[in-house]
Amino acid sequence: MKDQSRKPAGTSRTASGGARMTRRGFLKGATGAAAIAAFPAIVPSSVFGANAPNNRIGMGLIGMGLMMNSHLNKMVRRDDVQVLAVCDVDRGRREKAKKQVEDAYSKQAGVTYKGCAAYHEFEELLARDDIDAVVIATPDHWHAPISVMAMRHGKDVYVQKPMTLTIREGRIMSDTAKQYGCILQVGSQQRSERAFRKAAQIVRNGLIGKVHTIYTNLGEFPPPQTLPEEPIPEGFDYDRWLGPTPWYPYNSLRVKGDYGGGWRCFWDYGSRKNGDWGAHHFDIIQWALGMDDSGPVEFIPKGYEGTEYQTHIYADGCKVLRNHPVKNGHMIQFIGEKGEVLVSRGDKLETTPAELKDMDFHDQETLSDIPAGYKGIWLYVSNQHEDNWIECIHARKQPICHAEIGHRTATICHLNGIAERLKRPLKWDPVKEEIIGDPEASRWIDRPRRAPYVYI
Repeated sequence: MKDQSRKPAGTSRTASGGARMTRRGFLKGATGAAAIAAFPAIVPSSVFGANAPNNRIGMGLIGMGLMMNSHLNKMVRRDDVQVLAVCDVDRGRREKAKKQVEDAYSKQAGVTYKGCAAYHEFEELLARDDIDAVVIATPDHWHAPISVMAMRHGKDVYVQKPMTLTIREGRIMSDTAKQYGCILQVGSQQRSERAFRKAAQIVRNGLIGKVHTIYTNLGEFPPPQTLPEEPIPEGFDYDRWLGPTPWYPYNSLRVKGDYGGGWRCFWDYGSRKNGDWGAHHFDIIQWALGMDDSGPVEFIPKGYEGTEYQTHIYADGCKVLRNHPVKNGHMIQFIGEKGEVLVSRGDKLETTPAELKDMDFHDQETLSDIPAGYKGIWLYVSNQHEDNWIECIHARKQPICHAEIGHRTATICHLNGIAERLKRPLKWDPVKEEIIGDPEASRWIDRPRRAPYVYI
């Protein structure tokens, strides 16, 4: 278990007035030429005694592609985090990331720092006792295996969205987080953006009446392609990149990290646009409807008996339509009996009635003018997603998008994908987490895993 007394670092004096080891001082002390030769990357606490930097979180970064670059830059700037290791199956990427970390710390300390390890296999990184937490930004098919192993090693986890590749993986991850007391944050960062929180708060409090229809735009990926075989680049472990998924001949387009396509186009590695943008927008819809521990009960694919838009339906009849045009180019549109809420990234929020968007839910004078029926529900406030995770690691409390929330949102992504591939509706029991009356579809709740990558 983690040290329950751990508090954020970054101050220069202790509570008793004694000197505290600062970030700059620690890095300089641990990274001079003599220290590099004589000590490991993080000097044992016993060397510093009362001034040991025991509040610093030892961090590992796994999957050094597009998404990780932002996480890396945030982590190396924190006083209470020390990035100790990076990991990727691509030698060039991991060596580049190692240099990026060491260059950042060298600049901060004013001396050469060489304390970041680079691993080919995540198992080696997770075996280190000095790593307290990991950020996982691999393709979707590796999220659950690495996360579960990390939690079983006592690590806290930040994992990119969608949290899982299958529904069963999500239940395993949520249960594992509870069993080991791990702080797991899913990278659905829209929950930490003001406009989305306010939109959810307006809807959740009944200020537009009962919501009956929701539109959201996810876009489309091109259809999966049959790709010709290409030589595997030197330094790239393609077999490990595939991991538990089926084997296919290597092609650079299959493994490409590309927000507009690449591996995201293939069912083997995710849920296509349902998993890509759906994991963001369906998550906000769940939050706004108060369904973080539940979900819809029916999933209807586009084209079924003339259905114009992919649709999922909640037990109260509320319908969510994918790629229906959203007013004024917004990302999500909530339509209620008494008004509407439209919201997008970039802090964009519109409401009908217009005055709803200007309400300050923390101002009691403003709240006194709210129409009858206001439910008085206050939502979790996080203003920066990674910061929220780190704060929760120190405090040992749940972050804004914990494992059960991530599982329930990912379940919606997966069920929409299953209905699309089977070309028929699905009935879902969100309490039992079972597909109702369709044994064939039920087999898709999980997928076979290719040996030897059978971790869960």
